[in-house]
Amino acid sequence: MSETHDPAGHNAFDDLARDAVYQAIFGRRDVRSQFSTAPLDDAVLARLLNAAHHAPSVGYMQPWNFIIIRDMARRQAMRELFLAARQQELPQIEADRRALYAKLKLEGICESAVNICVTCDRNRSRNSPLGRWHNPQMDLYSTVCAVQNFWLAARAEGIGVGWVSIVDTPALQRLLGMPDHVVPIAYLCVGPVHGFSNKPDLERVGWGTRLPLADLIMSDCFGGEGEAELKQIARTLSG
Repeated sequence: MSETHDPAGHNAFDDLARDAVYQAIFGRRDVRSQFSTAPLDDAVLARLLNAAHHAPSVGYMQPWNFIIIRDMARRQAMRELFLAARQQELPQIEADRRALYAKLKLEGICESAVNICVTCDRNRSRNSPLGRWHNPQMDLYSTVCAVQNFWLAARAEGIGVGWVSIVDTPALQRLLGMPDHVVPIAYLCVGPVHGFSNKPDLERVGWGTRLPLADLIMSDCFGGEGEAELKQIARTLSG
């Protein structure tokens, strides 16, 4: 592989490989309603899980596990948990947005080829404080990195992923038989799709818009002014 974008010769990807990485990032979507009825090949699923397993983890703790949920009765029970949690969430939504919220498709639990619950085993590195002594939540953050790896690899494979976050955590732990020291991080709906939207669904329906990157860049301290040139380049990219 040539390294045309690294004049110092320090292992930059070539143009095609670099662009593919950004394509996966910018084309990633939270899929809810685009799942097809096609099955998900185990060879593809294994590649996605292998990508997740190669995520960065503080102290090399690798705290993740992947519960593959194929049983439809269990998935229907999960959907009931989602529906109950959604009803609990509804009163917390601004009054003028509740009608839109009620119309949103926020899961594909039973429509997707398979469900996967990514968990964090908080006992896995209990005897190794490296990177966790001052920040004990780093095992949780490391597991989120595994979710992102899985998601980007799935987009590169043309596989849709939807994260179901509207669920009561203790109820989910009981449904999947998790011990107390194992925490569910992400419940994912995964499978082939008919296509990917050009925009995130919540942006497409008017729920929100992407914040301007330049407004989020600060210099040296929180709220610090400066970085004018960097901000201008960021505006160009956003445009």
